[in-house]
Amino acid sequence: MPNRPGTAVTLDAFTDRYAQRTHGMTASEIRALFAVASRPEVVSLAGGMPNLSALPLDAVGKLVGELVQTRGAQALQYGSGQGDPLLRELICGVMALEGIAASSEDVVVTVGSQQALDLVTRVFIDPGDVVLAEAPSYVGALGTFSAYQAEVVHVAMDEHGLVPEALREAIAGVKAAGKRAKFLYTVPNFHNPAGVSLAESRRDEVLAICQSAGLMVLEDNPYGLLGFDAPPTPAIRARGGEDDVLYLGSFSKTFAPGLRVGWVLAPHAVREKLVLAAEAAVLCPPQLNQMLVAEYLSTQDWQGQVAAFRDMYRERRDAMLDALSQQMPEGTTWTHPTGGFYVWVTLPGELDAKVLLPRAVTARVAFVPGTAFYADGSGRNHMRLSYCYPEPDRIREGIRRLATVLEEEVELRSTFGATGPLKSSRPQAESPSPDMA
Repeated sequence: MPNRPGTAVTLDAFTDRYAQRTHGMTASEIRALFAVASRPEVVSLAGGMPNLSALPLDAVGKLVGELVQTRGAQALQYGSGQGDPLLRELICGVMALEGIAASSEDVVVTVGSQQALDLVTRVFIDPGDVVLAEAPSYVGALGTFSAYQAEVVHVAMDEHGLVPEALREAIAGVKAAGKRAKFLYTVPNFHNPAGVSLAESRRDEVLAICQSAGLMVLEDNPYGLLGFDAPPTPAIRARGGEDDVLYLGSFSKTFAPGLRVGWVLAPHAVREKLVLAAEAAVLCPPQLNQMLVAEYLSTQDWQGQVAAFRDMYRERRDAMLDALSQQMPEGTTWTHPTGGFYVWVTLPGELDAKVLLPRAVTARVAFVPGTAFYADGSGRNHMRLSYCYPEPDRIREGIRRLATVLEEEVELRSTFGATGPLKSSRPQAESPSPDMA
């Protein structure tokens, strides 16, 4: 729309027409990196894209062909707003691996677990309501909470996950401020971005704290089956949280992210609200994709495939941790994930990951600065590194390039007398306690 003569020139003629809730909408720092990180000369340790090289694409292709040939009229038609009944039954079997006993009637299939996040937030959050979330927290969740004008109050983590006492203090602080917290958002297994898991000994305590405070728990668990060293830990939902926990799951990490099939398990009354909200948004999730996932779960050795993914990601995790130990400058520390996709790095001294990112990209390596994972923009001395997609040799090369950037910055700061400590007397370790508060 052209500007009228005599009026100020604006880049967006619709600025004064947008809803108030759009004011907090900004592109995530991860999305902004994609154009650069996708260049072949850049080693991307930024995005959390699953590596599908271990997926038997010939078998998947055969499933698609047979599905369309034999049941195409159904697969290509509209479906239920709640999701395909067979898939919902099979999802209950997937959740049973983490100790969850559920009815398919309380499962809502969504367009990825990201839509589940959106639906739950839409149903529960009024502008100004408080969401408690770990510090750091998943960037996609923070974007959703911001879009619905929630206030995010972060809760400290350590190497054992969410700190129960910090949760008590956050709940008390919100109440003392005269505000209302609607739910706790947590990624308890192989946390994105921190890489740590909520300790078994803390899970019952966290649930009990929330139940005592009348606080719902939103348990987001895309990585729960991707543990490297032990069977899946029973979910928070499996610990007497049937009436207090909404559980989010996804096939993006254990099958294929491009299908965009996730789900939410909710108490029965909440389930109905979520279905209504989903129907208003998309009418129904894609029927073809759901039926393909159901066929895959019914006919293929999907648990064996998940085991193959675990082996692949374990090898990449080991390559990253080994390279960090050998290459990183003194004073750098990092988490030691036992599953999932990510390592959380704490930089030495007062190094700023956001400032360093352009230099890293020039050196042909990409990461995500820690600021992406805090609602208040803190976390500047942290970065998230992803090991899921690159080959091990590329990971090692990426860490070498990154270490060179950090060493040059430390040297520059030392030369020009920058304030603040540049090195730590703390020895390097493969599994330090992360500074996440």
